[in-house]
Amino acid sequence: MKKIFLLLALLCFSITSIAQVSYTEIRDANGEKRQIKVQLPRNYAANTDKAYPVIIVLDGDYLFEPVAGSVDFYSYWDEIPESIVIGLNQYGKKMDDFFLDEISGLPTEFGETFMNFVTYELFNFIDNNYRTIAHRTIVGHGESANYINFYLLQQKPFFRNYISLSPKLSTNIEKYLTERLSQEGGLTENVFYSLATSEFDRKKSKAKIVALNKKLEVVNDSLFHYSYNFYKGKTHYELVSHAIPEAIESIYKTFKPIDRKEYKEKVLTYADGTAYDYLVKKYADIKTLYGIEKRIRLNDFNAAESALRKNEEWETFELLSKLARQEYPDTMLSQYYKAQFYENSEDAEPKKAMKAYMSAYAMEEIGKLTKDKMLEYAEKIKADFGYK
Repeated sequence: MKKIFLLLALLCFSITSIAQVSYTEIRDANGEKRQIKVQLPRNYAANTDKAYPVIIVLDGDYLFEPVAGSVDFYSYWDEIPESIVIGLNQYGKKMDDFFLDEISGLPTEFGETFMNFVTYELFNFIDNNYRTIAHRTIVGHGESANYINFYLLQQKPFFRNYISLSPKLSTNIEKYLTERLSQEGGLTENVFYSLATSEFDRKKSKAKIVALNKKLEVVNDSLFHYSYNFYKGKTHYELVSHAIPEAIESIYKTFKPIDRKEYKEKVLTYADGTAYDYLVKKYADIKTLYGIEKRIRLNDFNAAESALRKNEEWETFELLSKLARQEYPDTMLSQYYKAQFYENSEDAEPKKAMKAYMSAYAMEEIGKLTKDKMLEYAEKIKADFGYK
């Protein structure tokens, strides 16, 4: 993991030169120009039918690059969804943007105006100019990390994911958050919240963050997905390059491809059914958590196949075949699984297995499955049983 952090620290400035980054200005309700940075996914122009989640980066004048670099890196490897990253330049404007009432600690005057600007003017611009879905993330550091909490206090939070990096917590915010999250039926949608501090963080900030963590980690709401990281030996600024990738990984842990750990701990030993059931549930959860209809990866089909083989659940290959036909209709994957079902199930039908392999031979190759392999499997059955 340390190697990943170091790599991302180096890549955050170089990767964005490959992705599509642009700079523009929009006007707020008062007619004042606001500068924003926009990073589009690498294949945005080519995938004209695809819409994307949006990640808003406050303090975008310095925080945009490390966030955009991490997003580009992880989405390149399909660990997270491709996303549109928007950085809002707040240099010289933070005092007004984050203006809070001294007694209540809530946004007021300029602070309230800025909150509305993000919700309305900024997102009107984003949604009218780019292909988006209503799955939104907001990232902040210091004062801006505190400010993102006010969106979570809304009856229906505008953002689904919150990355709070060493927040400078304001008056009463701990109380407001715990009350909001402890309300019966408080959240109606899944919310991901990532909080971070460090050993050499600002002293007052760290104490309040540690106290907030104790409250948030005991929130009893299945819709609230919480993660907390404490970085030893790091300062208020140094934690940023470590906390961003960890927060992204935490939020999208269900989205990523099945790896060895998930395979051993979950797929192979799934208590509520077979590996097929786990696979179907994983992609249903991706739709529920992230609002994305994700095509089942070949990697994940392979993981399910391996687990079914190891557990000798041959009957389930018929279901896997139907799912593969739905996801990869022009390839030989479905016929290959059907052949496995006919060849190995309790009431094996080798002749049907041979015919399924021959049908697969006429279809597109995919992954490890080739025409030569299908012919080889069919010929073996033919030789073993003396078929002509």
